[in-house]
Amino acid sequence: MSFSVERGSAYNEIYNDEIFDEDGRPKRTGTLLTAVAHMITSVVGSGVLSLAWAVAQLGWIAGTSSLIIFSLITLFTSHLLADCYRSPQTGRRNYCYIEAVKSSLGGLQVQLCGIAQCSLLVGISIGYIFVTSSSIVAINCGAKPECHISSNKFMIIYGTVQIVLSQIPNFHKLSFLSITAATMSFTYSSIGIALSFTKLVQGNGHSESMLTGVPIGWTGVTREDKIWNILSAMGDIAFAYSFSSVLTNIQDTIKSSPQEKKVMKNAISISIVATTVFYLLFGLIGYAAFGSGAPGNFLAEFGSFKPCWIVDFANTCLTVHLFGAYQVACQPVYRFVESWSSKKWPENEFITKEYTIIDGCYDLNFFRLVWRTIYVIVTTVLALLFPFFNHFVGLLGAITFWPITVYFPIQMYIAQWKIARFSRRWNGLQLLSLFCLIVSLLVTLGSLRGIVISEQKVVPLDHIS
Repeated sequence: MSFSVERGSAYNEIYNDEIFDEDGRPKRTGTLLTAVAHMITSVVGSGVLSLAWAVAQLGWIAGTSSLIIFSLITLFTSHLLADCYRSPQTGRRNYCYIEAVKSSLGGLQVQLCGIAQCSLLVGISIGYIFVTSSSIVAINCGAKPECHISSNKFMIIYGTVQIVLSQIPNFHKLSFLSITAATMSFTYSSIGIALSFTKLVQGNGHSESMLTGVPIGWTGVTREDKIWNILSAMGDIAFAYSFSSVLTNIQDTIKSSPQEKKVMKNAISISIVATTVFYLLFGLIGYAAFGSGAPGNFLAEFGSFKPCWIVDFANTCLTVHLFGAYQVACQPVYRFVESWSSKKWPENEFITKEYTIIDGCYDLNFFRLVWRTIYVIVTTVLALLFPFFNHFVGLLGAITFWPITVYFPIQMYIAQWKIARFSRRWNGLQLLSLFCLIVSLLVTLGSLRGIVISEQKVVPLDHIS
């Protein structure tokens, strides 16, 4: 079976070397390349489109510093999380993020982790539906100044395709989709950078770019607005690095030899360095090109750019990427529900029985078919009912950055490796956690205010997070 059913020891002794790993599960085949592809698919998402706006609010110095600081924090805590994949005492694997929390911390923290993780991933799923439909609308509208195509039908089409893609059993089978999505993410990001650079070289860039960002008084911006916009911008940057919840799932795809922890740390370093370079280029060149008027949805600003096919191609790449990114975001939710259900009702064949459809390629499970279909339908309906739900994704990113990216990895590392209380390392880790908590609380307040204002000003494609 594809989830949580262990084979007997005698069975493993005979077949383990060829078919199964030491835990009785199908042999993992992931490599550095597939791990990097999975991570880039989950890191470089629609959040990149708002980075020029974020840098515009913060300015050259604070914008650049924030992107680098958030990347360094994420890199450090992600390495700590990679150390928690196996128990240092027993070598037992933790198949997903919440299992790592359970084995290291236990108690109430497991429930809190589950709420934070599921809230973020479900919110991201809904946001991806809306952002993808908006990109498809942009492709259909092209350079037409007056275009009022409804995105609802495209959301339904997107959801229908995701029902099919969701039948891919797990991360092990997503390698091709992730590699394709990662390629698309770098493609549309590169096009966005090139378009901004072209605008800058042609002398069409704005001159309002300043060291401190959007000045007070610009288009009615008050001192209060400036402060709240800075906090909201930091929320966008935090959301751009909110991918820790899927790292353990990705690490569980890597083959054991060489040691998966070493491969995972290399993949983390490559992915974060590569995406940070793209983030800096996207944010800084975008700010240089548009100045204080940098848009929330970066690609939308190039609707009249000639030739139009370049912008359409970028939006197409974004669409393809988000088809894969939706699956990367949903897989931890799928796995948690299916693993819990199989343990709760191990004798129920509707939940546990696999039917071979394509030998060696695809096994059908009716519970997986029904539950995943319902999940996609629900997220699609919510996207239809709340077409500006992507603002809430930014809020979820602000709320969950500290617990998912910082707090739990640090606490698990301290517990598993028995870091002495009040030692230099313990104090340093706790200070980092406290700093990130304070930042997350402030950013949450900024995001809440942004939601209130966006509801008062119903503007399509405004400030996508």
